[in-house]
Amino acid sequence: MTTELLAPLDLAFWHLESDAHPMHLGALAVFAPTPGVTPQDVLGLLGDRAAAVPRLRMRVRDVLLPVGGAAWFADQDFDVHRHVRRVVLPGDDFMAEATRLAGELMEQPLARGLPPWQMYLIDGPGPGPFAVLVKLHHALADGMRAVAIGAGIFDQIAAPSIAGAARRRVPVPPRSRLPGPYEAAGLALDRIGDVRRALGVGASVVRASRLDLRGSTALTAGSSGTRRLATAELDAGVVQRIRRTEQGTANDVLLAVVAGGLRRWMLGRGERLPEADPRALVPVSRRRPRGAATGNLLSGYLLGLPVGEPDARERLRLVRTAMERNKAAGPLRGAGAVAVLADQLPALAHRFGAPLAGNAARMLFDILVTSVPLPRSALSLGGCPLRAVYPMAPLARGQSLAVALSTYGGRVQVGLVADGEALPDLDRLASAVHDELEDLQALVPTAPAPVCPERSDRCGGNRGTGAAEAVDAAQ
Repeated sequence: MTTELLAPLDLAFWHLESDAHPMHLGALAVFAPTPGVTPQDVLGLLGDRAAAVPRLRMRVRDVLLPVGGAAWFADQDFDVHRHVRRVVLPGDDFMAEATRLAGELMEQPLARGLPPWQMYLIDGPGPGPFAVLVKLHHALADGMRAVAIGAGIFDQIAAPSIAGAARRRVPVPPRSRLPGPYEAAGLALDRIGDVRRALGVGASVVRASRLDLRGSTALTAGSSGTRRLATAELDAGVVQRIRRTEQGTANDVLLAVVAGGLRRWMLGRGERLPEADPRALVPVSRRRPRGAATGNLLSGYLLGLPVGEPDARERLRLVRTAMERNKAAGPLRGAGAVAVLADQLPALAHRFGAPLAGNAARMLFDILVTSVPLPRSALSLGGCPLRAVYPMAPLARGQSLAVALSTYGGRVQVGLVADGEALPDLDRLASAVHDELEDLQALVPTAPAPVCPERSDRCGGNRGTGAAEAVDAAQ
């Protein structure tokens, strides 16, 4: 891997960043201890395995052509010790302290002169659970790609990855740099289609933009540059039981739970519910499971979260109906596909237009709600079992809250990232999300879970990225 231009969307994320709005994804992975495995052992494994992922040895540099562009270059001075560090917490409440620290570390932008990622081993003064915080710049990966890169640290994926990469190295026959007439015609038609689609998305964005930004005082607060993290855990089996009863998808249920949690939280703060429901941007991956493309391949849907509806079942119906409309239109249409529009802009436009585009995000949506797929198989690090993964999404300019969800081990882990001053009571929102699922569960009849074949996509949990797919994508 030598030199590779940043794709337009990757370049947009690179230039959207500021000190107050770092554009990195994150995840807090929590592990159970195993006798005989020391923190020094885990730290060494993290360093060795991260250094073995080629993508993590690349840094961004400006290029002359295209004007305003940038490219990934191999870092000739790469030192993994600049990226992998250990933090020992003094307190007795490990999870509370680790969550607080993760929020503080998420405030800090990644060094732009180095490969844009960091990992922190977080443990306590004695034996007990430990956590690994992973930070990856959004220019490096979208959520699905970030999972594939981060998966390289796990025992089940790191070991076979070298041999697997060797098996897949097949000689590529030489090819002319000039396309033939039929290929050139096809490329021209594809480009025309891309431009037409971008114009359609642009028109949708203009129509969907709001000049009246009234809403929850917390969600519309100005940015302080601080970050706070809160976590929640939901029963994936309950989510699936609600889905089977009420139809739709597990993601519909989770979006309805987020809407109900926001409603509870706003009322608990003594806020008047907003006249217009807060609008969520729900990212959609355009990446194929075994696709070779790197960087970001994203689109999105816009969804009004029905916080004004008092009935939980009706909130779910409203969410399901709106998402069905979004899916019928497809991920390449509508204002939520603004990432597709960004893919059609030249590099110079991203370099100078990113700050303006970032400031306009508040006119389009109020909150990001994203689901991150994880491997379905049990994972471990140095023999220490993985117990939970709390994903974290970045905050765009004008945003005070982002919600990320992932399913692992029969649980849905929720990561809430917020502006620390705008949402000082973020823990109350995490509790409200948990309570909302319990109330929604009470509305559906209790039935025994179906017995399904192993690895069936119809059984509990969201469909995730399998270990084999993660290995493929990490190379």
